[in-house]
Amino acid sequence: MDSHGQYEQQVVWTVVGSDIGPLMLAATRDGLVSVVFHATRQVREKALERLASRLGAEPVEAPDSPLLAEAIRQVEEYFAGARHDFELPLDWSLISGFNRQVLRELASGVPYGSVVGYGDLAGRVGQPGAAQAVGMAMGANPLPVVVPCHRVVESDGGIGGFGGGLETKRKLLALEGVLPEPLF
Repeated sequence: MDSHGQYEQQVVWTVVGSDIGPLMLAATRDGLVSVVFHATRQVREKALERLASRLGAEPVEAPDSPLLAEAIRQVEEYFAGARHDFELPLDWSLISGFNRQVLRELASGVPYGSVVGYGDLAGRVGQPGAAQAVGMAMGANPLPVVVPCHRVVESDGGIGGFGGGLETKRKLLALEGVLPEPLF
Protein backbone atom coordinates (compact mmCIF):
# COMPACT_ATOMS: atom_id res chain seq x y z
CA MET A 1 0.00 0.00 0.00
CA ASP A 2 1.07 3.54 -0.58
CA SER A 3 1.07 6.30 2.06
CA HIS A 4 -2.65 6.97 1.40
CA GLY A 5 -3.71 3.38 2.09
CA GLN A 6 -4.26 2.65 -1.61
CA TYR A 7 -2.84 -0.40 -3.32
CA GLU A 8 -0.05 0.59 -5.65
CA GLN A 9 -0.45 -0.42 -9.26
CA GLN A 10 1.56 -3.50 -10.13
CA VAL A 11 2.46 -4.27 -13.73
CA VAL A 12 4.25 -7.50 -14.61
CA TRP A 13 5.36 -8.72 -18.01
CA THR A 14 7.01 -11.55 -19.88
CA VAL A 15 7.67 -12.68 -23.42
CA VAL A 16 6.23 -15.88 -24.85
CA GLY A 17 7.11 -17.52 -28.15
CA SER A 18 4.38 -18.05 -30.72
CA ASP A 19 3.88 -19.02 -34.35
CA ILE A 20 3.82 -15.31 -35.18
CA GLY A 21 6.98 -14.43 -33.25
CA PRO A 22 7.61 -13.31 -29.68
CA LEU A 23 4.65 -11.75 -27.87
CA MET A 24 5.04 -9.56 -24.81
CA LEU A 25 2.24 -10.06 -22.31
CA ALA A 26 1.67 -7.55 -19.50
CA ALA A 27 -0.82 -7.79 -16.66
CA THR A 28 -2.06 -5.87 -13.64
CA ARG A 29 -4.08 -7.09 -10.68
CA ASP A 30 -7.19 -6.47 -12.80
CA GLY A 31 -6.09 -8.72 -15.67
CA LEU A 32 -4.17 -8.86 -18.91
CA VAL A 33 -3.53 -5.27 -19.98
CA SER A 34 -1.28 -5.52 -23.03
CA VAL A 35 -0.15 -7.87 -25.78
CA VAL A 36 2.68 -6.65 -28.02
CA PHE A 37 3.66 -8.22 -31.34
CA HIS A 38 7.24 -8.78 -32.51
CA ALA A 39 8.59 -8.27 -28.98
CA THR A 40 12.25 -7.70 -29.77
CA ARG A 41 14.31 -5.84 -27.18
CA GLN A 42 13.73 -2.49 -28.89
CA VAL A 43 9.98 -3.06 -29.26
CA ARG A 44 9.73 -4.18 -25.60
CA GLU A 45 11.57 -1.09 -24.36
CA LYS A 46 9.15 1.24 -26.15
CA ALA A 47 6.14 -0.76 -24.97
CA LEU A 48 7.38 -0.79 -21.37
CA GLU A 49 7.91 2.98 -21.44
CA ARG A 50 4.35 3.46 -22.72
CA LEU A 51 2.94 1.14 -20.04
CA ALA A 52 4.85 2.91 -17.27
CA SER A 53 3.61 6.28 -18.49
CA ARG A 54 -0.02 5.22 -18.94
CA LEU A 55 -0.36 3.04 -15.82
CA GLY A 56 1.82 5.01 -13.41
CA ALA A 57 3.95 2.04 -12.42
CA GLU A 58 7.24 0.64 -13.66
CA PRO A 59 6.56 -2.76 -15.28
CA VAL A 60 8.56 -5.62 -13.78
CA GLU A 61 9.66 -8.66 -15.76
CA ALA A 62 8.08 -11.57 -13.92
CA PRO A 63 7.58 -14.67 -16.10
CA ASP A 64 6.55 -16.73 -13.06
CA SER A 65 3.99 -14.21 -11.76
CA PRO A 66 0.60 -15.66 -10.94
CA LEU A 67 -0.86 -12.60 -12.69
CA LEU A 68 0.55 -13.92 -15.99
CA ALA A 69 0.29 -17.69 -15.55
CA GLU A 70 -3.21 -18.16 -16.97
CA ALA A 71 -2.62 -15.75 -19.87
CA ILE A 72 0.58 -17.60 -20.83
CA ARG A 73 -1.21 -20.95 -20.67
CA GLN A 74 -4.16 -19.79 -22.77
CA VAL A 75 -1.98 -18.07 -25.41
CA GLU A 76 0.10 -21.24 -25.76
CA GLU A 77 -3.08 -23.34 -26.08
CA TYR A 78 -4.44 -20.97 -28.74
CA PHE A 79 -1.33 -21.30 -30.90
CA ALA A 80 -1.35 -25.08 -30.40
CA GLY A 81 -4.91 -25.15 -31.80
CA ALA A 82 -6.32 -26.37 -28.49
CA ARG A 83 -8.14 -23.15 -27.50
CA HIS A 84 -10.70 -21.16 -29.45
CA ASP A 85 -11.89 -18.74 -26.76
CA PHE A 86 -9.86 -16.77 -24.27
CA GLU A 87 -11.30 -16.79 -20.78
CA LEU A 88 -9.14 -14.21 -19.06
CA PRO A 89 -9.77 -11.20 -16.89
CA LEU A 90 -8.88 -8.17 -18.98
CA ASP A 91 -7.73 -4.77 -17.74
CA TRP A 92 -9.37 -2.29 -20.14
CA SER A 93 -7.71 0.77 -18.58
CA LEU A 94 -5.57 1.54 -21.65
CA ILE A 95 -8.61 2.18 -23.84
CA SER A 96 -11.88 4.02 -23.39
CA GLY A 97 -14.97 5.41 -25.10
CA PHE A 98 -15.90 4.24 -28.58
CA ASN A 99 -12.72 2.19 -28.95
CA ARG A 100 -13.47 0.22 -25.78
CA GLN A 101 -17.08 -0.32 -26.85
CA VAL A 102 -15.98 -1.66 -30.25
CA LEU A 103 -13.28 -3.92 -28.78
CA ARG A 104 -15.65 -5.36 -26.18
CA GLU A 105 -18.17 -6.17 -28.93
CA LEU A 106 -15.41 -7.75 -31.00
CA ALA A 107 -14.22 -9.86 -28.06
CA SER A 108 -17.70 -11.14 -27.22
CA GLY A 109 -19.39 -11.21 -30.61
CA VAL A 110 -16.92 -12.44 -33.24
CA PRO A 111 -16.02 -16.06 -32.53
CA TYR A 112 -12.97 -18.06 -33.54
CA GLY A 113 -12.96 -18.97 -37.21
CA SER A 114 -15.18 -16.10 -38.32
CA VAL A 115 -14.65 -12.55 -39.53
CA VAL A 116 -16.61 -9.31 -39.48
CA GLY A 117 -16.42 -6.23 -41.69
CA TYR A 118 -15.37 -2.87 -40.27
CA GLY A 119 -18.77 -1.40 -41.18
CA ASP A 120 -20.65 -4.37 -39.75
CA LEU A 121 -18.83 -3.99 -36.45
CA ALA A 122 -19.64 -0.26 -36.44
CA GLY A 123 -23.31 -1.14 -36.89
CA ARG A 124 -23.19 -3.61 -34.02
CA VAL A 125 -22.24 -0.80 -31.63
CA GLY A 126 -24.92 1.52 -32.98
CA GLN A 127 -22.64 3.63 -35.17
CA PRO A 128 -23.40 2.65 -38.77
CA GLY A 129 -21.10 4.52 -41.08
CA ALA A 130 -18.24 4.55 -38.57
CA ALA A 131 -16.16 1.90 -40.36
CA GLN A 132 -13.11 4.15 -40.43
CA ALA A 133 -13.40 4.78 -36.68
CA VAL A 134 -13.61 1.01 -36.16
CA GLY A 135 -10.35 0.71 -38.11
CA MET A 136 -8.79 3.24 -35.75
CA ALA A 137 -10.07 1.26 -32.76
CA MET A 138 -8.48 -1.89 -34.17
CA GLY A 139 -5.17 -0.05 -34.52
CA ALA A 140 -5.43 1.11 -30.89
CA ASN A 141 -6.22 -2.38 -29.55
CA PRO A 142 -3.88 -2.98 -26.58
CA LEU A 143 -4.83 -6.68 -26.46
CA PRO A 144 -4.43 -8.12 -29.97
CA VAL A 145 -4.91 -11.87 -30.43
CA VAL A 146 -6.88 -12.05 -27.15
CA VAL A 147 -9.24 -9.31 -28.38
CA PRO A 148 -9.18 -10.59 -31.98
CA CYS A 149 -8.76 -7.53 -34.19
CA HIS A 150 -7.31 -9.88 -36.82
CA ARG A 151 -10.90 -11.03 -37.43
CA VAL A 152 -11.95 -7.62 -38.78
CA VAL A 153 -11.74 -7.39 -42.57
CA GLU A 154 -12.88 -5.16 -45.41
CA SER A 155 -16.43 -5.60 -46.66
CA ASP A 156 -15.21 -6.19 -50.22
CA GLY A 157 -13.27 -9.25 -49.12
CA GLY A 158 -9.92 -7.52 -48.63
CA ILE A 159 -7.90 -8.44 -45.57
CA GLY A 160 -7.64 -4.84 -44.30
CA GLY A 161 -4.81 -3.45 -42.23
CA PHE A 162 -3.18 -4.82 -39.12
CA GLY A 163 -0.86 -3.40 -36.48
CA GLY A 164 1.13 -6.63 -36.34
CA GLY A 165 1.63 -6.63 -40.12
CA LEU A 166 -0.41 -8.30 -42.84
CA GLU A 167 1.63 -11.50 -42.74
CA THR A 168 0.82 -11.86 -39.04
CA LYS A 169 -2.88 -11.26 -39.76
CA ARG A 170 -2.81 -13.91 -42.50
CA LYS A 171 -1.15 -16.42 -40.16
CA LEU A 172 -3.74 -15.81 -37.43
CA LEU A 173 -6.62 -16.17 -39.89
CA ALA A 174 -5.03 -19.36 -41.29
CA LEU A 175 -4.64 -20.74 -37.75
CA GLU A 176 -8.38 -20.19 -37.28
CA GLY A 177 -9.22 -21.80 -40.63
CA VAL A 178 -10.49 -18.59 -42.27
CA LEU A 179 -7.67 -18.54 -44.83
CA PRO A 180 -5.65 -21.41 -46.26
CA GLU A 181 -2.20 -22.00 -44.77
CA PRO A 182 0.49 -20.19 -46.77
CA LEU A 183 2.30 -22.49 -49.18
CA PHE A 184 5.71 -21.15 -48.11
